Amino acid sequence: MYKPVANKILVDVLVKSGLVSPDDAQAYIQNARQEHKNLNSYLIRHGILTEREIIEALSRELNLPVVDLKAREVPQAVIDRVPVKFASFYKFMPVAIEGNELTLAIASPLDVRMEDDIRVYLGLEPKEVLALRSDIDEALKKYYGLASDTIDRILTKDPTKRRNGGEEAWVEDIEKKSEDPSVAKLVNQIILEAYQKRATDIHIEPYRDRMRLRYRIDGVLMDANLPPEARHFMLPMISRIKIMSNLSITERRLPQDGSTVVRTKDQDLDLRISTMPALRGESMVIRILPTKAMRTRLEDLGLNQSNARKFRELIAASHGIIFVTGPTGSGKTTTLYACLHEINSADQKIITIEDPVEYEMDGVTQIQINSKLNFSFADGLRNILRHDPDIIMVGEVRDLETAEIAIRTALTGHLVFSTLHTNDAASSITRLIDMGVEPYLVASSVEAFVAQRLVRLICPQCKEEDAKVLDAVLQEMGRSLKMPPESIKVYRGRGCEVCNNTGYYGRTAIYEILHMDETIRSMMTHKPSMEKIKRMAMKNGMATLRQNGWQCVAAGITTVEEVLYVSSKDDWSAPGEIPAAGVLTV
Repeated sequence: MYKPVANKILVDVLVKSGLVSPDDAQAYIQNARQEHKNLNSYLIRHGILTEREIIEALSRELNLPVVDLKAREVPQAVIDRVPVKFASFYKFMPVAIEGNELTLAIASPLDVRMEDDIRVYLGLEPKEVLALRSDIDEALKKYYGLASDTIDRILTKDPTKRRNGGEEAWVEDIEKKSEDPSVAKLVNQIILEAYQKRATDIHIEPYRDRMRLRYRIDGVLMDANLPPEARHFMLPMISRIKIMSNLSITERRLPQDGSTVVRTKDQDLDLRISTMPALRGESMVIRILPTKAMRTRLEDLGLNQSNARKFRELIAASHGIIFVTGPTGSGKTTTLYACLHEINSADQKIITIEDPVEYEMDGVTQIQINSKLNFSFADGLRNILRHDPDIIMVGEVRDLETAEIAIRTALTGHLVFSTLHTNDAASSITRLIDMGVEPYLVASSVEAFVAQRLVRLICPQCKEEDAKVLDAVLQEMGRSLKMPPESIKVYRGRGCEVCNNTGYYGRTAIYEILHMDETIRSMMTHKPSMEKIKRMAMKNGMATLRQNGWQCVAAGITTVEEVLYVSSKDDWSAPGEIPAAGVLTV
């Protein structure tokens, strides 16, 4: 919105402060008018000045204080007194009401007409303070709810949605309503908000009298702040997303899966949509896959120098099969893509078969299975061999048929990567045998089992030493790392605005690499138990998930709680017996 009076005030301030010249200022005003933006937004958008520079100049010249909205709590009475459509339209955040005076935070000067509107429609006298525009936007979401302005304008357009329960009102004309630009904008705002908060999944869940929206950030679900009125738009929102992903909007009794691509100013986002019938409607989960966010170097995955070296030795082999194991959501596919990226070259033919294809890789032939056409992993593997591949990636080994074909493919001179759902590396051997694979095939084909888990990283902005660690934990860390317990420093995140007061920001992986050496291969003929396999691997130098986790804790990367949550305690054969790989190397 172009605001000439506010722009004139801002120009006078910036010229007087020496931040812009008079000639440049006139050019900026003209350009802002052409883009239908106010001067403040134009200068920041084009990198001419920063928010902080503009705010400080306004504060000096207009003698207005600057407030930190992140550190200030706004009373609910103030939020109830100022309608969201008013605050959102004029781009201010109400801060306090004292008597007849409304203190409001602004990022650029209000013109006289806006001040008069506040007096007329709110019956309050405006008192201006300054705040960063980004802080104002976040405060509006925090106190009024995500997309509250959009929801309010839809309800204003059709007030009947405020009065009735919502569901029956949408059933008759749901397809038309789902295409309403306001509903589309509401969906876009939710997706964009999730992406900006680094969410990997969006969960939309129906209940009797409310709609729940949650984001999975760093592996943990967090409630998104939606206004209560959002429940009226759940059906059209679900239908809008279904239309985007080519799903049937009339089918609500069966699960559906689809995908679509949306674009932000940073990059394209692949969205994987899954619906499931629930008691009060349809539950939907949207997986967000940023096309530019895939980590491609092994070190970027969290591998220390020792494990990265072992990994490169494994993927340099000309044949054999490497299994990456772990539960759903532990980053197995990302690890496999990093391996393929390391060995992808013009003289290698690489084919993958996945369900679904999560990331596109240049130079790699990627196949997606289709259960509706009875095209399974086993069917795809049989056909892949006719295309003369050097390297094959199988998304997951789910049954005996797929396991046997993958293993026999590895025995015929191909390098194969795949995944298994097991708790640790040693249990993968017993899993394959329980599946029906002959032990001699496992011993002769598998090069390694790599177990992994994801742990959250301590937020660097609020990182501090943790003085409340139990002595028993420090003793275990000391035994594992061969370090005096009193010399180990442990850290935690205090919680701040950057990390949403969680104390964590981002995730990394911890690994357990079980190399199939001759000792373990020879054990296979006797069908050993998982405990015997793990004990022998540790004796031969394998660092367990727990040990790798303690290394990350001692390095100040993650917390004790994260390691205890994702890994099980190692069983030592005797007090003080520590595998050689337990030495701290990060």
